[in-house]
Amino acid sequence: MSERTCAEIQRTERDHGDSWAGLGDGLWDGSVEAALRHYRAFLRQPGRYLDLCFAFSPHPESSLVDVANARDILQEALHALPQPSRAELGRVVARLDAELRHRTLPDPHAYRHLRWHGEWWHRRLYDGEFRW
Repeated sequence: MSERTCAEIQRTERDHGDSWAGLGDGLWDGSVEAALRHYRAFLRQPGRYLDLCFAFSPHPESSLVDVANARDILQEALHALPQPSRAELGRVVARLDAELRHRTLPDPHAYRHLRWHGEWWHRRLYDGEFRW
């Protein structure tokens, strides 16, 4: 991403300085970089289909093991960023989203989950195990 977009992301994260990893509205210093890193790491796994996994750890970034939570952070940043930084980050996220849709399956029982009303990335199949 461009230097301007990186600077805008850092400014946006600082503007949400009352938050820290895992709390508040999801943005903290370095949250977008961490979310992108976890999203890409998830998609680098081998295999045709991937199952999302639940996060379970006291570590501040542990919630990002669940790629849906990482995607939530990116969505928050997309809403907070000004144009054209929003568009630039949006193009990166759109490529990752396309691969996530391709490599995960929809959860036919998502309506039973607490967050069934969430965005599409929360309605993908999970493996049912807690990992971190």
